[in-house]
Amino acid sequence: QLAWLSSVAILNGAIWRLLLGVLADRIGGKRVTVVMLLLTAIPSYLLAHMTLNYHWLLTLAFFVGFAGNLFSVGIAWNSHWFPRERQGFALGVFGAGNVGASATKFIGPAVISATIGTSYIGGIIPGGWRFVPALYAVLLVLTAVAIIFLTPADSINIQPSRPLREMFAPLKYMQVWRFSFYYVIVFGAYVALASWMPKYYVSVYGLNLHDAALLTALFIFPASLLRPLGGYLSDKIGARRLMYATFISMLVSLALLAAPFGYIVLNTPEGAKSVLPYHLGVFPFTIILFVVGCSMGIGKAAVFKHIPEYFPHDVGAVGGLVGTLGALGGFLLPPFFVSMRGLTGLPQSTFIVLFLLTLVATLWMHYVIVKMLHQASPDLEHRIDYHPLQTNGA
Repeated sequence: QLAWLSSVAILNGAIWRLLLGVLADRIGGKRVTVVMLLLTAIPSYLLAHMTLNYHWLLTLAFFVGFAGNLFSVGIAWNSHWFPRERQGFALGVFGAGNVGASATKFIGPAVISATIGTSYIGGIIPGGWRFVPALYAVLLVLTAVAIIFLTPADSINIQPSRPLREMFAPLKYMQVWRFSFYYVIVFGAYVALASWMPKYYVSVYGLNLHDAALLTALFIFPASLLRPLGGYLSDKIGARRLMYATFISMLVSLALLAAPFGYIVLNTPEGAKSVLPYHLGVFPFTIILFVVGCSMGIGKAAVFKHIPEYFPHDVGAVGGLVGTLGALGGFLLPPFFVSMRGLTGLPQSTFIVLFLLTLVATLWMHYVIVKMLHQASPDLEHRIDYHPLQTNGA
């Protein structure tokens, strides 16, 4: 039941990203953002004050998750305000806000414990677990008011009269779906691992839930906070180079994490055997997982740097689809992890799945890039070695 509460919120935070991204391109991100914040405040406030059974709790959790769709709106809105050479960093800073979803996992329990039996602002904010959704509703309203009065008007780049068919046209390009697959790797897998790793630490290493959550935080926070760095590097060296670095780093790290615990048997020429146990301890495991988190954080920014470069007039539609499929990856991967563990009996099968997905993304990306380079320089297509012409002994 607890799993379903978070799952329905994640699901509703994904399925509207495409439509809302297009709407932001059409009427402006500021308007859409304000309306979304105020709409989400309603179920959040009801969650704090209604007498609830499980079905009502599930329903309100679903509607509270609507705020997750704000990401595609913000991407479209922000990209209109920055020149191409600064869009990567700007979108990275905006995207780093998703660290809040992780921070609440650690702040929430402490806040709940500290507010039991109390209420605030004349009962508008009750204590205990209801304090969290009530405070969230208040913050949503305050944020909407701040956006109305403190942010500039929507950019002149909005397209209110553009036909919807034309706005959805970029979705027919395979390039858009390729970017979406990249985002499943760097964001969908991040969301999945953020919820999966506490259970992994408990079952594989025998840690208590508190310590497991703290170690998981070492993966969660760099995967969010390094997004501005990823945006900055994308502006400086290009998103394509950064995606290569991201995927290669992830492949090496995931290969180490995917190795099952067991024994390595060495046979000597004299017929003797040496048995070496292989067991990745909790400390090296956490360090490698930290590297995966850093790679994902940088890679998320690199993926979204592609979008305004390739589709400057369709950031909402393309960013919406990419964000939708990435978020759905976070929804679908944990059940797949469970199935693979049951099928193989290996807890490391989680990382085998992610390694294979990352490998497919890397090979697909490399194939497309090589094909593009060959189209740009057809004379080099069938040559392995390339020696530029030299003159005057230079």
